[in-house]
Amino acid sequence: MKRVLFWIAVILIFGLCLKGCVKKDIPEKYSENILSGNIENILYPDKNKNVEINGVEYLQSQAPVGKFGGQIVVSAIGEGPKTFNPCNTKDATSASMAGLLYDGLLTTEPVTGEVIPLLAKSFEIRGNEYVIYLRKGIKWTDGTPITAEDVIYTYKDIVYAGLGNTATRDAMMIKGKLPELLKLDDYTIKFITPEPFAPFLRQLTYPIVPKHYFKPYSDKGDSVFNAFLNPDTPPKQIVSSGAFKLKEYVPAQRVVFERNSDYYKVNLDNKKLPYLDKLIYLIVGDTNNEILKFEAGEIDVLSLRGSNVARYKIKEANSNYKIYNLGADNGTLFLVINLGNRKNKEGKWNVSPIKQNWFRNRDFRTAVDWAVDRDGMIKNIAQGVAEPLFTAEGLSSIYLNKEIKGHPKDKNVSKASLEKAGFKLDNGILYDNKGNRVEFDLYTNAGSIDRESIGVMIKQDLEELGMKVNFKPIEFNSLVNKLSNTQDWDMAIMGLTGSPLEPHDGKNVWMSNGPLHLFNQRPQNYQKDDRFDWEIELDNIFEEGALKLSYKDRKPIYDKYQTIIYNEKPIIYLYSPIRITAIRKKIQNIFPSKLSGLLYNIDEIYVEKEEDK
Repeated sequence: MKRVLFWIAVILIFGLCLKGCVKKDIPEKYSENILSGNIENILYPDKNKNVEINGVEYLQSQAPVGKFGGQIVVSAIGEGPKTFNPCNTKDATSASMAGLLYDGLLTTEPVTGEVIPLLAKSFEIRGNEYVIYLRKGIKWTDGTPITAEDVIYTYKDIVYAGLGNTATRDAMMIKGKLPELLKLDDYTIKFITPEPFAPFLRQLTYPIVPKHYFKPYSDKGDSVFNAFLNPDTPPKQIVSSGAFKLKEYVPAQRVVFERNSDYYKVNLDNKKLPYLDKLIYLIVGDTNNEILKFEAGEIDVLSLRGSNVARYKIKEANSNYKIYNLGADNGTLFLVINLGNRKNKEGKWNVSPIKQNWFRNRDFRTAVDWAVDRDGMIKNIAQGVAEPLFTAEGLSSIYLNKEIKGHPKDKNVSKASLEKAGFKLDNGILYDNKGNRVEFDLYTNAGSIDRESIGVMIKQDLEELGMKVNFKPIEFNSLVNKLSNTQDWDMAIMGLTGSPLEPHDGKNVWMSNGPLHLFNQRPQNYQKDDRFDWEIELDNIFEEGALKLSYKDRKPIYDKYQTIIYNEKPIIYLYSPIRITAIRKKIQNIFPSKLSGLLYNIDEIYVEKEEDK
């Protein structure tokens, strides 16, 4: 009994300590230039990082010089990547792996959040004109020079043409217009936006792809392009630009990346990075299997669930790993409700008219929200290593609406809302005003232990109101297909990545025609009078917010969108985990970032060998 009490005390104390860190996620200097509102201040902070060697303009790392060789093994939950095409990723695993292969013109500085060059050597902002200067002499992995032609092709033929994932195209559009794009010379490009546009620079982090390799596939349209660079593609055929090249993919087992020996980044000794010979992803079925592999020494990095944090922290001093607290998760975890009222191509309702009447009723959604026991989830699932979440912006966002305080679980509020909407409780069973029993399906992705546990709790919470909830964990890709394509679902527990710096990155979620407008997906040719009044407000907010240049002017606008979502509840937010990560001590040049995590600088990271200690 004493041992049990000891562990409970450790978990509670450590959990409270971590929760105290949530409100301090963003260092003071994190957003000085961003908050200033002068987007011309968001420039490359150290121009001396560019070095020219034998006519090639390299990016020079300022990290301590490391040792070449070795490998790191990390993990991926699920079945592995669906594609290596960086323009067509729709899941986090595919996006992270394709991101290793292809770099963008710009990237985000991991501490300050400023936009800095990557493939680009530098850039200039002149009102609504953005001039990008490419590095001269750098090459694709097949030896072909990287030039302005590749940039023009990537944006005009892929992004602007709407091939693959259209999120970037949608985010770049201003009042229905895309930026003009001009080639000034082989290494200089100019974008001209219709108006000065605050989020524009961050859209230039989009991966640039080789025209000579991609064009034969993009010319053949959506179906061919979407199949291009599927997981069966022979690795040696892939032409890329990133620090690593694909070496091997064994389905449902592992993905192996090897060093790109002609990468355009060098260390302080002007030797070409990356240091690592290999970066290996082991594909694990679920988070329990991931833990077993970490403890067996098969993987080097582990994101800790709340239930494991205290045990790992106590063992840390005598272990071969170090634990980092990266603050509140940048993304959001939520319950989404399908408000759709359309038929599919076969003439079948994606959501039955009976359920439409429930789900499209705000009082019904309010009842669901007040029934959710967030505090119980945090205590029992996250073991105290989390904070309740009620907003569409994550807790680490500089745009977080702090006026939204949220509420605890209250069944009485839920019952009053259901009664207001005409629902009746009879012998513990809930019926609508036409006598239909309230029964629906709840989905999440199988393999995520936390999400499955959340599903069990929500099922119990809602069944206390007399609802019958059929909880169905399914494979992640099948879940994505339901939400994005067939739209044959009722409710789902999902998560989305987020940016603590730029709400406009969520435009594809909140605009009524957005490809990630999960709660009410529409065809591209939808009728605008089909929108809820509050959806019209959201459309206007995301058009207006992008054209305001100062944080002071933008903050009230994005506060309003969070208030609308909180009031209307098409998405019900649950909690924000605190990111606790364990990583082997042998891995060096680790500079933790609350914005970017631990491995964002994978090209600078190296492994300290036993004989070097």
